[in-house]
Amino acid sequence: MTSTFLPDKRSGPDVAPTPPAGRPSPGRRRRRVLHWLTAVSFQLPALALFGLLVLLPMLFALYAAFFRWGGFGMPSDYTGTDNFTRLFEDPVFLGDLWRCLLLVLLSLALQLPFALAMAVLLNQRLRGRAFYRMLFFAPYILSEVITGILFSMIFAPDDGLADRVLGGIGLDGIGGKWFSDPSTVMATLFLVMTWKYFGFHMMLYLAGLQSIPAELTEAAIVDGAGPWQRFRNVTLPLLAPTLRISVFLSVIGSIQLFDLVWVITAGGPDHHSETMAITMFQYGFKRYQVGYANAISVVIFGISLVFALAYQRFVLRRDLEGATTTMRGGGQ
Repeated sequence: MTSTFLPDKRSGPDVAPTPPAGRPSPGRRRRRVLHWLTAVSFQLPALALFGLLVLLPMLFALYAAFFRWGGFGMPSDYTGTDNFTRLFEDPVFLGDLWRCLLLVLLSLALQLPFALAMAVLLNQRLRGRAFYRMLFFAPYILSEVITGILFSMIFAPDDGLADRVLGGIGLDGIGGKWFSDPSTVMATLFLVMTWKYFGFHMMLYLAGLQSIPAELTEAAIVDGAGPWQRFRNVTLPLLAPTLRISVFLSVIGSIQLFDLVWVITAGGPDHHSETMAITMFQYGFKRYQVGYANAISVVIFGISLVFALAYQRFVLRRDLEGATTTMRGGGQ
């Protein structure tokens, strides 16, 4: 008598062979290929635009940086690395690097702490805090051109609003310089930049503060922690990811600063407020030394890229690893 529990060892044309362990079935492979083709078809238009409008101009700028070229026709006068050698011997460009570093340091030391202090203040239960948030964020909405024209009128020598206010309180000896004096132009520009951009960073910090669970702060209060201890031991560590993103955006913005300075001073007086982007514009569109301007653009891109990669590798590493872990965990 045959047992019904024995496996049927018969084979025939109707029995599909089992694929080896570890290898996907043909149907599963077809589905993977179909999903891959679908994803590529959706990405192709964006990739084509990115390649045409971003990658191709970048590669051409790198190519033209090795030529003496006026911007008309195709580059033909190959000069090798002469443009880059000239770049790092140019006192104006070396001054641009110093001014870029100065703006970065001032932003990290003054602008961002001020934005954080305002965010902490407006995160409290204050009457009218929604109005103050809107008021402080409003300058960021204004275009750089409008901001530049506005402050050019405010800090106009002798008859500007700033000089009139200082004259009215007996401090007229302080005014009259602002953007026209090499000793005050960078300080005045940084004041305008702080007014323009601190509201953006303040809103970032507010978003980070509101994501901190209230239970942690309440537990610290129960444990007897004072305001400074709560801020240092609870708020600041939990706000660290937002602070790191804010620092990154501030540094990249300082490296690529152009429009606000161009509208207000155009790099003057005597190059004392010039940035790398303004120097590039001057040589490319005013003097028609486009090959040299392309060399400047390559250096700006290189500085930004090196900073971004190093910052991501050494500063944002924990944040990115946490995001990757979360995404993988959510897909399981």
